[in-house]
Amino acid sequence: MKKRVISIFLGISLLLLAVVSFLLIQQMSMPSTNTRSNQENGTPQMGMTNNMGMDGEVTTELVPSNQESKELALPPLLEGTPSSDGGISYSITTQEGDTQFKEGNATQTFGYNGSYLGPVIRIRKDQKVTIRTENELNTATSFHWHGLKVPSNVDGGPHTPIEAGEAADLEFTVKQEAATLWFHPHPTGNTGEQVYQGLAGLIYIEDENYDNLAIPKEYGINDFPLIVQDRIFETDNQFNYSTAYSPDGTFGDTLVVNGTLNPYIDVKNEKVRLRLLNGSNARNYQFRLSNGNSFYQITSDGGFLNEPIPMESLQLVPGERAEIIVDLSSYSIGESIQLMEENVSVLTLNVTEETTEDIPPLPNTLNSISSGEEKETPDKEITFSGMGNMVAIDGKQFDMDRMDLRAKVGTKEVWKIDNAPDMMGGMIHPFHLHGVQFKVLNRNGEISPENEKGWKDTIALYPGESVEIEVEFPEKGIFMYHCHILEHEDNGMMGQVLVE
Repeated sequence: MKKRVISIFLGISLLLLAVVSFLLIQQMSMPSTNTRSNQENGTPQMGMTNNMGMDGEVTTELVPSNQESKELALPPLLEGTPSSDGGISYSITTQEGDTQFKEGNATQTFGYNGSYLGPVIRIRKDQKVTIRTENELNTATSFHWHGLKVPSNVDGGPHTPIEAGEAADLEFTVKQEAATLWFHPHPTGNTGEQVYQGLAGLIYIEDENYDNLAIPKEYGINDFPLIVQDRIFETDNQFNYSTAYSPDGTFGDTLVVNGTLNPYIDVKNEKVRLRLLNGSNARNYQFRLSNGNSFYQITSDGGFLNEPIPMESLQLVPGERAEIIVDLSSYSIGESIQLMEENVSVLTLNVTEETTEDIPPLPNTLNSISSGEEKETPDKEITFSGMGNMVAIDGKQFDMDRMDLRAKVGTKEVWKIDNAPDMMGGMIHPFHLHGVQFKVLNRNGEISPENEKGWKDTIALYPGESVEIEVEFPEKGIFMYHCHILEHEDNGMMGQVLVE
């Protein structure tokens, strides 16, 4: 009798195990429900899964600022030293300092050539550029030129750290079109903290096409950079990365734009250009206008789109950039509009002056980028998986002594990047590839959104999704690919490709 009861119990247990296993397999094979398609423009949109942690809840929600509105701080335009052959030289130094964000104690921060963030570096296509990089921090750092097509010894990844008190000179020739890029640290295991403390700056590339486009170009008048970040201020106004830290991404409850809380700009009733950078460690942003009106996206990461794309909202994951045009020509003096993230104001645009000039329409054509070529079988396939400290690419964590992929310089390849689902539902992994600007071919075999049909170096990978891209490396060397949630990167969600 006892043996019979045991046999029945074992049989029921095996049956339950089989059912649970079947359900888990079904869940993992289901397509992700984390994306919704905006019917008007096909842009991937996020629901409540926008910034999720392991427990399925938003890790740290943004709250509207109770600080008095301040005029948006503008990064200084760095003055370079021109050379007789048309080249230009710059000097960039990492520094520790104090920044007055709020009343009370100043916040201890890092910055480039200042206490927080960095200046705007302006360069031109085909120009020879020399940059002196110096490290005045008390720890090693590196200078990564995010989106710049340069040799790997200039790229500034974890292979080329600059120790405390040391300096390095780098030279390169600009070999890409007009774009808004950025620079930030990339030392092994310490990128998240150094960015959180304030290390981030912008790069503007200009070219002949840029010169000829009738778009806003007056810096601080109708052309504004917006470095959007989230931070937690402790009671003494300090950043404390160790207490804010999460292995699935460090979030803040306060929005900081160019180092400004609750910022505004005073503008004319004309077209205004906003150059958006998601400079956060982990948060995804869904930008929209407070009145629900459309705006136009004119660039993606690596330059101008072929034409302006009307948008009602725009998602940027960490590391992504986009430039948008907000048309204020129908506004009167005294009227305002806000750029929003959920219920939090990113920037208030106050119309304080009537324009006295005719406002030209946006050009119908901005660029001429051909479509990439798909293949029946991709040349490479990469799988992102895991969360927290268990993140991996192709089941492995970063090893500087291991070459994960190999490619040939000047050869076009199709890469398929997968984001493996898991029992917790998974999360977005922003995929970033060094040394190139690539083309997005498709998402889950379907045509990619219109605003992704330009040059990209960072893209959102949704749970359970596959994205195919066309890649061509212009330079030899070792280049990184990784998740741009900085804590995932620091935890080893990073690989490297040897280009020969």
